Parts: sequence; C-alpha cells; structure tokens
Amino acid sequence: MKKIIILGSTGSIGTNALEVIRNAKDKFQVIGISGYKNYELLVEQIEEFKPQYVCIGTEDGYKSLKDKFPLLELFYGEKGLVELSQIKDYDILLTAVSGAVGIDATVEGIKNEKTIALANKETMVAAGEYINQLLKKYKNAKIIPVDSEHSAIFQSIQAGKIDEIENLIITASGGTFRGKKKEELQNVTIDQALKHPTWKMGKKITIDSSTLVNKGLEVIEAHGLFGICYDNIKVLIHPQSIIHSMVEFKDKNIIAQLGIHDMKLPIQYAFTYPDRMANPIFNSLDLVKISSLTFEQPDNDVFRGLEFAYIAGKIGETMPVVLNAANEVAVDLFLNKKISFLTIYEIIEKSINRHKIQKITDIDIIKAVDKETREWIKSNYK
Repeated sequence: MKKIIILGSTGSIGTNALEVIRNAKDKFQVIGISGYKNYELLVEQIEEFKPQYVCIGTEDGYKSLKDKFPLLELFYGEKGLVELSQIKDYDILLTAVSGAVGIDATVEGIKNEKTIALANKETMVAAGEYINQLLKKYKNAKIIPVDSEHSAIFQSIQAGKIDEIENLIITASGGTFRGKKKEELQNVTIDQALKHPTWKMGKKITIDSSTLVNKGLEVIEAHGLFGICYDNIKVLIHPQSIIHSMVEFKDKNIIAQLGIHDMKLPIQYAFTYPDRMANPIFNSLDLVKISSLTFEQPDNDVFRGLEFAYIAGKIGETMPVVLNAANEVAVDLFLNKKISFLTIYEIIEKSINRHKIQKITDIDIIKAVDKETREWIKSNYK
C-alpha cells in the first residue's frame, strides 16, 4: 500500500486524486492533505480519509481545525506545506497547489527522496534548472508528471529513448475562444472565459487555457522535464482533447497517448507507475463515437501566451519566473474585474521587457524575482 500526501486536496486535481483513492483503498492510504481556505471541504476529507497530518492556509481555519480535531498534527500556511513534505513516512507527494507556492514543498519532497507526482507546473517553469540539479543530487527522488500532456509524453517516451526523440508534440484544446479574432476578445466576460469546451478545471488554469499561456507554460515544463530543445517542442491545436500529446522519434514514427479527457487517468498513472491497474471509475475510449480527430496550427497573433513562453523559455535564467508571476497576477486581476481579458497579454509583455535577467544560484533568487514582478504589476494595475 502506497502512502500519499496531497498538497491542494480541495482543488480540482486534489479532489480527483481522492476520487481515484476512494475507489482503490486497498492500494493507497492518504496520510496527509492540505487546503487553502475551503474549510468545509477539508473537514469532510479529514472525516472520510482520516489523514494523520493536515495543513490549512488560513489562521482562522487553523484554529477551527485545532478545536475540531485535537489529535491531528496540524500545519499552517506556506511554511506548513514545506513541513508536511518533510515528513518521512510517505511514498508519494502529489503537489497540486496552484502557483509558485508549490516550489518549496517540491524541493523538500525531493530532498526527502520521495516520488513527486507533479501537478504544479510552476515548479518546473520557474525553477526547472534548480529542480534538475536537486534530482541529480538526491538520486532516489523522481518526478512523475500529472499534467495530462506531460503524462502523455512520459508514457509515449517509453517506446524509445530520450536521445532518439526528434520532436515533442504537445496538443491543446484551443481553449474557450478558439477561432476568435482579437476584436472579438475586447469585451469578453469572466463567465465567457470560464466556459472551457472539454475540460473541467479550476478558474486560473481555465483562463490560462483560453490565453494559451497554459500551453506555453507546458512547453517550458516539457523542456525542464525531458531536456528537449525548444525548437523541437511543437504545439498543435486538437479540439477533441483525445490525443493528449505525442512523441516523434528520429525514425519518423510518432507515438501518441489517447484517452478520455479525465484528469483522474494521469493522476492514477503517476500513483501506480511503473505499473497500471484497473479502476471502476474509468470508461473505455469509444473511438467510433468520436469518429474523427482534427488538428490546427495555434493562432499566435491573437493568442500570444504561447509566443511569450517561447521567448521566456529560450532566454532562460529568471525570465520564466517573470512570465509565471506576471501571468498569475494578471489572471487574478482579470478574475477580480480589475483588467480586461486582453490586458493579461499587455502585463506579461511589459513584465518581460522590463526584467533584467539574473542567474539562478539558489531558490531565494527565484523568490525575489517572483516577488518584485508581482509588486511592480500590483503598483501599476490597480
């Protein structure tokens, strides 16, 4: 039985992970969970899964949990996420928190030489080089990607060797506004932006999908995870979201991973790797019903998120940190009705253009650049 800690158990990835575990309790045991401010759901999860360790992101929530569950070992805030990942008695750390707050916890999980089921793409975007240095040092630690595209690449790579890869082909649904022109996006509402055509995701990642920033972050993450040059990482729009990504090898064979669009599939694969197991929650993919699969080139003139990611990734060093921080703040401003949808691109572009690149020698530099970028945006877009 594998012992699992879930960072971000009340979010979309976290609740899907618990659904996988709920239907395979003979295989997995939840020993730790964390949530930010969804106190009621966290209480329900504690009562059902009976973890030994819990972290919550708010002071009021911490006090309430302390009163309600006096025997639990409780942690609080970002520091608590780190402390939770430092516990020795677990096998897999699922990092499903959103944003840069997941980096420190992932670092500690690697130092603890655990398996990291990585659903926090910001970890590899902002700190990929640093993370890879740690993985070389702590050789028993490993990362299994949970993001559906990177899981697909990870699975497809098993058909060959890293040095036999010609291209990674990352697929994208195209997001909420696929096919729209720039003038049609001038006055889009939050509700419109959150109506994703295929995936059920959290608000932030749904907006990222609609700007194609999400796909850009995935390109940078793929470079960090698999060590493939940016010129050999391609993006294709695939509206059906059935092929989750592909690997083209030097002999021109292309290996693809297909599946229903359900995040529980890559989550379970990360939990069971290198094995596979049946789970009653999954249905077979009905290719006859799907009938056809289509592909398009991304419209980089309208959806500039992908362009910015390639720029930031190729520059490297601290530039991906800026891209990630700028996007997080911009999306938050949009969701709080402070800026328009297209202003997200403006904020990212200005943040990239003003940044003076620094070499990353430790995680404190990442944090400092992240903080400075956020503060600049907040002082200029109120």
